[in-house]
Amino acid sequence: MNVSDFTYDLPERLIAQEPATQRDEARLMVVHRAEKRLEHRRVRDLPEYLRAGDVMVLNDTRVIAARLLGVKEGTGGQVELLLLEPLANPSEWEVLLRASRRPAPGARMFFGGGMLCAVMLEEGEKGRARVRFESQKPLYEVLDDVGLTPLPPYIHRKNAEQMQSARDRDRYQTIYARHPGAVAAPTAGLHFTPALFDRLDKAGVERVYVTLHVGIGTFRPVSVEHVEAHVMDEERYHFPAETAESLNACRARGGRIVGVGSTSVRTLESVMARHQRLTPDEGRTDLFIYPPYTFRAVDAMLTNFHLPRSTLLMMVCALAGSEFMLEAYREAVREEYRFFSYGDAMLIL
Repeated sequence: MNVSDFTYDLPERLIAQEPATQRDEARLMVVHRAEKRLEHRRVRDLPEYLRAGDVMVLNDTRVIAARLLGVKEGTGGQVELLLLEPLANPSEWEVLLRASRRPAPGARMFFGGGMLCAVMLEEGEKGRARVRFESQKPLYEVLDDVGLTPLPPYIHRKNAEQMQSARDRDRYQTIYARHPGAVAAPTAGLHFTPALFDRLDKAGVERVYVTLHVGIGTFRPVSVEHVEAHVMDEERYHFPAETAESLNACRARGGRIVGVGSTSVRTLESVMARHQRLTPDEGRTDLFIYPPYTFRAVDAMLTNFHLPRSTLLMMVCALAGSEFMLEAYREAVREEYRFFSYGDAMLIL
């Protein structure tokens, strides 16, 4: 297949730059696969489409303040780091590094007026590097003080201070985020509120959690011509025993497993691919889901609207059918839905 088969025309004005006023006030396109039918609702209407015995699977990763602006020791030259993931030594990280001149191994960089130091260890490929962090407090605590919210490149802020805003700190994070490590939010989960969870509880809809630390690869464009030639970046995941137990019980009673976001779906399908069943697991996954693909763990999916030519668009096309899904996207453009991370949502049933 050609990557150009997974595209649609999107006016730039429909790319959401701010979240909805209230999380669950975002619009919701309901996609009925079997009937090839679309409905236009709100996320708050979600309990009308789920039933007692269904289980929602949410990704409880926590976005870290992964963007650092600082200076190089000696020259005072500006440097920017984007943390990607920790290495075997927890003080050492793989990062994306931007500077007018790349620091040499052993060079030191300072952030937050010296609250955090990064020592250059080794150059990597495609702008990557390996650094060691030094600070008086645990790294995640220091990042909360000096780091910036790693908003996606299509969300524009005029300056770094605006990226530090309390609004983004709050809204580019799910209300159930627990385990720090992501550099991008699992955006389908941004729509949930305590009140919506309460209504789902009363409807008998169970919820369980997996952890997949979303990496920078989620924004990496597909640069090859043929879909099959694309290679996914690996991401770390944890699939706990209590989640496996709940999902297997759901299957036994005939309930539906509803993946909240592409990251939850990738985690479940990765476990099935490795073990042929839903069993406790952790590791790294580079699973690439595109048509044709047989989903073995997920019956339905809540997701945001994705970039043209993206691996995430290919995933939803695999779930609902390419022709029907691309028509749904064209309908979303006509109806002026808001797209991408801070945008509206789609429920594929």
